[in-house]
Amino acid sequence: MATYAIGDVQGCYASLRRLTETIRFNPPQDRLWFVGDLVNRGPDSHHVLRFIKNLGPAAITVLGNHDLFLLAVAMGATALRRNDTLAQVLGAPDRDELLAWLRQQPLLHREGKYVLVHAGLLPQWTAEGAQQLAREAETALRGDQITATLRALHPNGHLQWAPELVGPIRFASIMKVLTRLRTCSISGEMESSFSGPPELTPEGFHPWFNIPSRKNATATVVFGHWAAMGLHMTPNLLALDSGCVYGRQLTALRLEDRRVFQVTCEDPRGGR
Repeated sequence: MATYAIGDVQGCYASLRRLTETIRFNPPQDRLWFVGDLVNRGPDSHHVLRFIKNLGPAAITVLGNHDLFLLAVAMGATALRRNDTLAQVLGAPDRDELLAWLRQQPLLHREGKYVLVHAGLLPQWTAEGAQQLAREAETALRGDQITATLRALHPNGHLQWAPELVGPIRFASIMKVLTRLRTCSISGEMESSFSGPPELTPEGFHPWFNIPSRKNATATVVFGHWAAMGLHMTPNLLALDSGCVYGRQLTALRLEDRRVFQVTCEDPRGGR
């Protein structure tokens, strides 16, 4: 049995299928861990969702910011933008089934020494504490607070985590950390607009994983979201967004031996 962690797919179905063939994925024996952002920008989000949903227990996925955006559009909490490619999901005959499945996916998966999350963890959060906060936000997504929470998340530039927050703002702030974090200050203030490479991080901020004495440093965090950084591996960090939707690679990492498998994207952004 092997577990393969896979970077941001973002609707690149052909690349995903070629990657699963490359690793010789065997659903009865192997597992796939997805770092989120299954959908958007690539051409075949509906096929990606169906494929992963149909894998059942052979696949574990956490939600990314594009996945939450899809739910927000479907709930009427925000509107599609010019570069979004979600129309095929929203107009699919099995739309309701796909969206219901997506709502049930976690924001964070913790197993042994590993924490699977889309973007990152604030330095003040322990792995255990992050898991508890993720469960709060997941409950909101699956219940009657979903629309209010997603409205609070879109747009989210003003959101900053604080323990005293309550209600939809609290849940949205948790979601912002788990699905959008790249850089923050030592005190945990998030920078909301930066998406460039780590060496160009704005003054006063740092890549979240470089904050001294972060409380989750003993966990091995498996994440994506940061395409400009690309594949980045250290003993306790596995960053797997290698920019497939931008014409680069889709990456799978076998956790047991850290062997990397990659395919060049067949269906980049705009490549319909």
